[in-house]
Amino acid sequence: MQSGYTIIEMMVAITLGLLITAGLTTIFVSNSQTRNEIERASEQTENGLYAMRLLTEDLRNAGYLAEFNPALLGAPAALPDPCATATADLKAALPIAVQGYDNPAAAPSCLSDVRAGTDIVVVRRASTCAIGDAGCDTLVAGAPYFQASTCSSAAELSSGNVSFYYGLEVDTTKLTLHQKDCNPPVPGTLAPLHQYRTHIYFIANNDKSGDGIPTLKRAELGASGFTIVPLVEGIENLQIEYGIETVSPPTGTAGVFTTNPGGYGGCTGSTCVGYWRNTVAAKVYLLARNKATSAGYTGGNNKTYAMGLNADGTANTAGPFNDTYRRHAYNSVVRLNNTAGRNTP
Repeated sequence: MQSGYTIIEMMVAITLGLLITAGLTTIFVSNSQTRNEIERASEQTENGLYAMRLLTEDLRNAGYLAEFNPALLGAPAALPDPCATATADLKAALPIAVQGYDNPAAAPSCLSDVRAGTDIVVVRRASTCAIGDAGCDTLVAGAPYFQASTCSSAAELSSGNVSFYYGLEVDTTKLTLHQKDCNPPVPGTLAPLHQYRTHIYFIANNDKSGDGIPTLKRAELGASGFTIVPLVEGIENLQIEYGIETVSPPTGTAGVFTTNPGGYGGCTGSTCVGYWRNTVAAKVYLLARNKATSAGYTGGNNKTYAMGLNADGTANTAGPFNDTYRRHAYNSVVRLNNTAGRNTP
């Protein structure tokens, strides 16, 4: 007698198998989506924190010029063009360690693809690493370099002429200042060279052309002018408030925060330049966005994010965006150590 499965039994078995397969597929898809969301959230957090670290560390070093104190220089008559590369223009800009643009209608000429409604900040300083020191970059031909004298000879610090206290040149053979071991007529050891940096941070609409990924970028001064370098993907907004000193004598402490020191209190002319010169702190606000959308996410329809204050003192918020991207806001307060330190009694 032969035995086997009936058609009904086979259909029942197939049906059960399909149900089990469907259940396993649902679990797999759900786990895969959850894993993807976790990875996106982790990437967003890392990008936000990394972007904040890049900005705050550079701001902390703003105005660093080795042993030279730019307070000895007179303030420029007007705010400098951050995209200017001539040596004379770089020297004129030395007293302005930080310069910002509050949601500008027109960006500096050396920038491109700037995201509307976001801030731009310029950081000027010498590299904290001198040429020849362990782990430092080698000399880059054609790039600007800064040198500060520590020699008390009549030709340098004892000259009474501030222009002999420091050097800023593209041709490093012109940088001939000395360290404190100088003993006229013996010239002594040449003072170290520090690459002079102008960094312009901004938010671009795209990482690569047309990809739609907002990105923190930086225009960097080098041997051939400014080069735009992508730094962190997914950074959608940057807002900054600047802490300025408004008292005399200065104390090194911010008396007021404003989005635009160049317009604080209805200032004009040299007063506005002076506020930028006396910027001693900054509040930095960043908004990071996932690079990809999240299916079923509805938070973009109603969430807003605190981004500090507007120029008129009202709350500056971003959103709602009415999309399915997940976002997170970051903020930090940073002291501009060099400017604040020079203003401290």
